[in-house]
Amino acid sequence: MKVNKTDSFTILEDERTDIEGFAQFLEGIVPKKFEKHNLIIDLLKYDQLELDDLLLFLKLSNYHRSTKHSFVIANEAVNPDDVPFEMIVVPTIQEAQDIVEMEEIERDLGF
Repeated sequence: MKVNKTDSFTILEDERTDIEGFAQFLEGIVPKKFEKHNLIIDLLKYDQLELDDLLLFLKLSNYHRSTKHSFVIANEAVNPDDVPFEMIVVPTIQEAQDIVEMEEIERDLGF
């Protein structure tokens, strides 16, 4: 896994080609190592990703967002209208960064 940390977020990227294995790996490591980080999950290399693949991250997304931290997935293969409202999926890393910044502002304002 590639890790790219900034002051306001951390990008996690799969170095392999096993989306299910990556989702399971993140479920084990995120609560221990990244629980206080805003996360961007870089799945851009998966250009044939399907909704069922994204749903592998739903449990982790719900958990991480419940800790008052951002969890944004970057992928453009899945139609955004098909994504459950509990998940945030955007087509670029820049848009993911923008979402994290907006959510940080909302949390600072008490929303």
